[in-house]
Amino acid sequence: MGAIDPTERAGVLHRLADAIDDNAEELALLDVRDNGSPIREMRNDARVASAQLRYYAGLILQLHGQTTTTSRGRLNYSIRQPWGVVGRIIPFNHPFMFAASKIAAPLAAGNCVIVKPSEFTSLSALRLGELAADILPPGVLNIVTGFGAEAGDALVAHPKVRRLAFIGSAQTGRAILRRGAEINVKSITLELGGKNPLVVFPDADVDTAVEAALRGMNFTWQGQSCGSTSRLIAHAEIYDELVTAVGKRLDEMRSGSPEDEATDTGAIVSEPQLEKVLSYIAIGHEEGARLVAGGTRVTDGDLGKGRFVRPTLFADVDPRSRLAQEEIFGPVLAAMPFRTYDQALEIANNVQYGLTASVFTRDLAIAHRFAEDIEAGYVWVNDVSRHTPGTAFGGFKDSGLGREENVEELESYTQSKNVHVNFGR
Repeated sequence: MGAIDPTERAGVLHRLADAIDDNAEELALLDVRDNGSPIREMRNDARVASAQLRYYAGLILQLHGQTTTTSRGRLNYSIRQPWGVVGRIIPFNHPFMFAASKIAAPLAAGNCVIVKPSEFTSLSALRLGELAADILPPGVLNIVTGFGAEAGDALVAHPKVRRLAFIGSAQTGRAILRRGAEINVKSITLELGGKNPLVVFPDADVDTAVEAALRGMNFTWQGQSCGSTSRLIAHAEIYDELVTAVGKRLDEMRSGSPEDEATDTGAIVSEPQLEKVLSYIAIGHEEGARLVAGGTRVTDGDLGKGRFVRPTLFADVDPRSRLAQEEIFGPVLAAMPFRTYDQALEIANNVQYGLTASVFTRDLAIAHRFAEDIEAGYVWVNDVSRHTPGTAFGGFKDSGLGREENVEELESYTQSKNVHVNFGR
């Protein structure tokens, strides 16, 4: 792609986005059948993917070098050049959205891309490869399927892949850092796990906070999202009211076939993931947390043959417990009370992760103070789970390295080269 004129490169990305829009329903259905999330959410994933391609197509001409003032007779300038071959390893929770949107920046910067989708959800990525074959030059986009220990390791270890990006667990992210360093020095972006807080102060509107707790936890796709606000931290004055209201709403959510437009919560992606979720529900009971809603596998009718878990809420969770500390990646929300600002902040920050955070309050002084104090890369004030194009997404602490979804990501898929010229005067 680097040999293609930048304006022509932008046109290529727009044509790929057009192809996605034209085939959005098919792509959404492939994801539904592969990962079990409801059809309406997978349709939105296709829209997000094409929008990201168009966003980066519009940024291509923003890849600027710089000139530096120097002594008479000399010129100093910098240029940006693509890495060459980029590897992207993507997870199972948003198969097509990640496969398509995460190639946008490296392609815009002029690289070739190798995408390794999850072994559980490869269909839509393969279809993306078919669509791209009629639009991109040969060899520019490559889809490699397989297990992480085989296909993923080969991609990480290949000496000609000098730039990598991975979305997944912190454990696997650390393994990729180690493995990549064994071969050569690679530039690696990691978007890893989260145990994200949603903090509700006593002056917040409870009804708004209830809706935020449901949306932020991403129950629609069974909580299988690294950005899910899986810890509900509420002031003691409104804690009981909030917990009761959230529990009632969860009991009303409809588990069902992901192809059914009326379905509220879909299926868990795989048997190992189902076993993990159920094991954490058991841990919640063992740790003495109070079960408010859900906590069971769906056993009725045809759904009993699938991997469906009722949306679950535990209350009075010890902030130091495994239920409050460890990423579950499932439909399990942990609620805990606080009484002071400092206590809320301590609970919110006392985890190994720092991906997202949300705070609800009418007091903007508290909101801005919290946004400064919280150890998270993406903070919502009186909102949750809303991504604005062009804003940096990425984590603090064990939630990752680097930033995506903005110009910083585009620049990260280039290397800066400085050129010093002596005119010989």
